[in-house]
Amino acid sequence: MSDDTTAPAKPRIVITYCTQCNWLLRAGWMAQELLSTFAADLGEVALVPGTGGLFHITYDGETIWERKRDGGFPDVKTLKQRVRDRLAPQRHLGHIDR
Repeated sequence: MSDDTTAPAKPRIVITYCTQCNWLLRAGWMAQELLSTFAADLGEVALVPGTGGLFHITYDGETIWERKRDGGFPDVKTLKQRVRDRLAPQRHLGHIDR
């Protein structure tokens, strides 16, 4: 007997960072923060090396942060809120939402 109801795919977040700028630690820390907050809800958080000052974050292919466009790097509060707003808008993030 097969199960025709499959759970929707969990979202994939990609953090592309510049290796020339040494932004791996920043990207890794942001990935860790997202995984600690949304562990059961995310399918993957990937780190992708790039060059030329790149730092952008996508949620299932949609850009939710781009360093040049958005004026620097996101603080963790902003990043978690942007992920939450797509993943589960009704979810409360505790002290971050105050």
